[in-house]
Amino acid sequence: MAWKRKDLLTTRELDAAEITLILDTATSLREISGREIKKVPTLRGKTVVNLFYEASTRTRTSFEIAGKWLSADVINFSASTSSAGKGETLLDTARNIEAMSPDVVVVRHPSSGAAELLARTLGCGVVNAGDGAHEHPTQALLDLLTIRQRKGHLDGLQVAIVGDVAHSRVARSNIYAMRKLGMTVTVAGPPTLIPPQVQELGVKVAHRLDDAIRDVDVIMMLRLQQERMSAGLIPTLREYARYWGLSLDRLDANARPDVLIMHPGPVNRGIELTPEVADGPYSVILEQTGNGVAVRMAVLFLLIGARTAQEAA
Repeated sequence: MAWKRKDLLTTRELDAAEITLILDTATSLREISGREIKKVPTLRGKTVVNLFYEASTRTRTSFEIAGKWLSADVINFSASTSSAGKGETLLDTARNIEAMSPDVVVVRHPSSGAAELLARTLGCGVVNAGDGAHEHPTQALLDLLTIRQRKGHLDGLQVAIVGDVAHSRVARSNIYAMRKLGMTVTVAGPPTLIPPQVQELGVKVAHRLDDAIRDVDVIMMLRLQQERMSAGLIPTLREYARYWGLSLDRLDANARPDVLIMHPGPVNRGIELTPEVADGPYSVILEQTGNGVAVRMAVLFLLIGARTAQEAA
């Protein structure tokens, strides 16, 4: 199939065929990372703008590397060094950037819906690199690529997503995508960190960590997002780690021997994961990071290619 969308804003709006196309494209582009010269001319003459209003290490860096490996010109803007610090609105910033004729704007913003607002306003492609607690579609796609590489397939796999589900855009994007690809998802965490009516998304809810991780194929631990929390959602970090932190003893007692441990990063070591788990044989966290570049190459390639085809027609 050919990619037809101008933007990538959510996994909720994608169908299974579109998700699979992105994963297949990322798989074919992944071999670039193993080359001595990591550069192909695919997007030469195209411009990608990274517009980040929140701190980011993995997402921003991997979008930058992805664009450069495809020979695009990559420009990085951050709120701290842009006119946003002088009071300029997001829309005014984006319109001024569009006046410079970029092909894709990658945006991360603390407000849910910011990426969709830009997509409705700008003629160039827009990629959502995380908007508030709403969605983070490329993170879900790189998670799926990592699972497919390790397990060989996605349909029928069982996944536990554990921790701060209420504030996690990663959890939402993964749930939407995983359910469309035939995966069974269980969410688990303190009751204060599980969204009301989350079952309406087609997931199960577990109230104990041991129950959630028993016999699943993948365990995805989420970062405790204290910056988005109001007071009183958890008693203490020590108590959270005691009941919801994943240790090697807990894994050995409850999990399958071939389970995959994932985390979107950054990891709060000793809270969500012990170092032995984060760095241990079950962990694919660094593989997720590497696959982030491949997925973001695929997204840039498909969005710019679709726009080029539409302009040619």
